[in-house]
Amino acid sequence: MHRYRFVLYRPLQFLPVLFGISLITFVLVRMIPGDPARVILGTKATPAAIAKIRAQYGLDEPIWLQYFYFLRNLAQGEMGKSILYKIDVLKLIVTRIEPTLMLVVTSVVLSVVIAVPMAAIAARRRGRLPDHAVRLVSTMGIGFPPFWLGLMLMILFSVKLDLLPVSGYGQGFGEKLAHLALPSLTVALSLSAVVARSLRAAMVEGLKSDVATAARARGMPENVVFWRHVLPNALVPTINLLAVNTGWLIGGTVVVESVFALPGMGQLLVRAIFSRDYMVVQGVAMVFACATVLVNFLADIATVAADPRVKL
Repeated sequence: MHRYRFVLYRPLQFLPVLFGISLITFVLVRMIPGDPARVILGTKATPAAIAKIRAQYGLDEPIWLQYFYFLRNLAQGEMGKSILYKIDVLKLIVTRIEPTLMLVVTSVVLSVVIAVPMAAIAARRRGRLPDHAVRLVSTMGIGFPPFWLGLMLMILFSVKLDLLPVSGYGQGFGEKLAHLALPSLTVALSLSAVVARSLRAAMVEGLKSDVATAARARGMPENVVFWRHVLPNALVPTINLLAVNTGWLIGGTVVVESVFALPGMGQLLVRAIFSRDYMVVQGVAMVFACATVLVNFLADIATVAADPRVKL
């Protein structure tokens, strides 16, 4: 159990990271041109009305004092009140978590389902046509922008074939999965390209390893050697790769949610930026940061559990 000692002190190391993210987000969001009060009231608002809104939300205070209030509220489990939606930011975020969480989970599952067979085919036929085809497809997947890929999938499966919904989220579980099919596929195609390349390289090394050679010497069939010894060892670095790409995945959901009109946190963040809703931007950024930190923490635990040789 000494290999899991990092579980005790690793969360303390995340606190400076989250503090830095909160500070950077707080400063950057206030550098966006425009006044939230004027955005809400319109161009014909009187100076008195603007001053009243600014005082109501503490925007007339010095910036260092606003940041102090933000940290104080955060320590108390609060994120302030939305200027645009007129409700607590935390309550607003809770209503938008489900679509984003479902999108991330389904995208990761789809990317693994796509990447593992691709990597296995390429590694076992290294240097041949299937290997070149997989490497070409993965390179194209990395190069395609998510918004363009989403639009192409929308045109094909929704407009031309009329198989899947164009936008929205739906009501029941089955309807929600149908609405998530295209957004999840859009994210998964880009992510699986990265995972497949990394997994292929790890599998190629695994096929040449001493473990695989010893297994062949004991008379094991090649299929058994690959699936029992090569694949499990190749998945260890893939776990870390998926965790590292969590930030990119979250950023991808922001774009994809806007393309497919999913009522998730990404769409909420985009609207909050355009409306200068500082509290919502800060709240969503902190939730994304905490999610990224948590996923990396869980990936570390999974890596140690999968490979006894790893010590963190």
